Amino acid sequence: MNSSEPSQLHSGHTMEPASSTLSVSDSLIMIEESHQRSAAFGLDKEIKPEFSPLHRTDLSLLIEKNQRLHTHAVPVMETLYEQIFNTHNMVLLTDANGVIMHSLGDDDFLEKANRVALSPGVAWSEESKGTNAIGTAIAEQKPMLVHADEHYLCANHFLTCSAAPIIDCQGKVIGVLDVSGDQRSYHKHTMALVRMSAQMIENQLFLSAFEDAIILHFHPRPEFIGTLMEGIASFSPSGRFLSANRVGQFQLGLSLVALQSHTFSSLFGLPVSSLFDHYRTATPGLLSLCLHNGIRVFSRAQLNRTNNAFQHVSNTTVHEPRQKEVQQDSPRLSCLRYLNTGDPQLAAVIDKVKKVLGRDIPILIVGETGTGKELLAQAIHNDSPRSKSPFVAVNCASIPETLIESELFGYTDGAFTGARKKGSVGKILQANGGTLFLDEIGDMPLNLQSRLLRVLQERLVTPLGSTQSIAVNVELICATNCDLRAMIAKGEFREDLYYRINGLVVRLPPLRERTDLEPVIEKILAAEPTDVPHVVSPEIMKLFKRHRWPGNFRQLSNLLRTAMVIAGDEREIRREHLPDDFLEDVEASKTECTGESIERNETVNIADHSIISHANLEKIKISTIQKILEENDGNVSATAKMLGVSRNTIYRHNATKK
Repeated sequence: MNSSEPSQLHSGHTMEPASSTLSVSDSLIMIEESHQRSAAFGLDKEIKPEFSPLHRTDLSLLIEKNQRLHTHAVPVMETLYEQIFNTHNMVLLTDANGVIMHSLGDDDFLEKANRVALSPGVAWSEESKGTNAIGTAIAEQKPMLVHADEHYLCANHFLTCSAAPIIDCQGKVIGVLDVSGDQRSYHKHTMALVRMSAQMIENQLFLSAFEDAIILHFHPRPEFIGTLMEGIASFSPSGRFLSANRVGQFQLGLSLVALQSHTFSSLFGLPVSSLFDHYRTATPGLLSLCLHNGIRVFSRAQLNRTNNAFQHVSNTTVHEPRQKEVQQDSPRLSCLRYLNTGDPQLAAVIDKVKKVLGRDIPILIVGETGTGKELLAQAIHNDSPRSKSPFVAVNCASIPETLIESELFGYTDGAFTGARKKGSVGKILQANGGTLFLDEIGDMPLNLQSRLLRVLQERLVTPLGSTQSIAVNVELICATNCDLRAMIAKGEFREDLYYRINGLVVRLPPLRERTDLEPVIEKILAAEPTDVPHVVSPEIMKLFKRHRWPGNFRQLSNLLRTAMVIAGDEREIRREHLPDDFLEDVEASKTECTGESIERNETVNIADHSIISHANLEKIKISTIQKILEENDGNVSATAKMLGVSRNTIYRHNATKK
């Protein structure tokens, strides 16, 4: 898919559309190579192509042959179509050869689609249709965007098409998901939606292919487990690697072929028996694992306890000292006393929180991204009378808007197309008796805010598709980096919900305002399992104290972990162990610190604590984000990674500036 003008794509790059995952030159090269292949097939650009769709019986046989793909793809297609409904587009599913098996489309576009046979039973391989998104995605095994005259056949120039290949657990292309429409209906986000939808199909196919295996869900950030950003890997009961989804391969840093020689132990440094030890506890939480490349991830495993092989492994487990250390450290790392490292502002926050523990007073934590809001919420739970009950965290910004309602409230069997058998218990009911933590609550859609308010007031949850309400008792903690009052004024956040969640409002200071940098660094270094205890050199500590830390503790923690890996057996972390981009940021900030310090020192006194005024804080945020965004040539993903924040945060603050 393309347009006549450059577009701002999902990745953040400004480029001529041809593929949202490729550079301009790569896209042009791929289109040109596809045109050369089309000519070699003997296709004439000017002729009107002949169509010979499969007979209905043959089409039925094709669908039956691809039954697993068809079954898992159709519900996702329906959801995708709801998102592009009434935009002169249609959603298509093909097999590995580009033969369309299923389609959904707007009535006003179907007539045009029929003219070029965008309909079930017709093949859209490059051999039959020349350069087109479906056929070229199969040929290149990459997402493809083909717009207007980028199509080889002139008859297809009125089309704009975004296609993503669907890869199975063996790394083979088994089909293509495509959105095709009138070129005038081009939208810059269509390719992103197609790629996300294809990934959803892949993940569902992956999980269904390994029902009797160990399925490990993992990500460096715990809130992304259960989302499209998570890595998924499967292992045999003995720990032999079976497969991984594409995100999992990326996080593990190895190709599917290279991973075949690995085991759970060689990838994570622990025997597979440790998983069974962990899940034999009454309420197992997320497990912290260290990848072979030194990156630490959080993980959740699915174990089929009815499998005899699992029973055998589970009964012969061996306790490993390193795994014990991880489990024993978890409670200590998340208690209020541990978090109190000498900063007066934080000490005041902890003192206030202690006074309301167990009093059924909702707590609202405000602060910039990366200041440790979830860590504080976990510590509040662990020190509360509900510590033995579940702590359920929900990041309202990371769950797609179309899924957040079912995630929160749950659903019954058959509540909607694609709903899993026996339904799903929502996050609110999962937290029953314990603590529900709603992170980034400012990103919750307005229509769900009213439902949440009703649940909080009535203490009753009604799952989707059910007429029966279920009593629920949760302690509520919310967090946000948004100005909820400003959002209320704009009609973006419900005022009645705001007053329901702000029983006690506490503000976590950003890292640049805190006075306890040294003890914080010591705790981060001590928490990392390593044979060599690391320390930061005096020179680097001075440098750290000068830095403004736009990504706050998330940035600091990631930086220290990287430095520890680079330092290796050397005890002292020095300048040569720090990433070049961080050192460049420090040098660049020296020239700006004078002007920014004036802005930073404009304060307002609230509750006898001197803090940065919100207006100036927002200016600093937007300025910092815009600067780093420009340094990354508009790449939102790279900017978010550098700052240790979500892409939603980058989009929101960049839009605010504009």
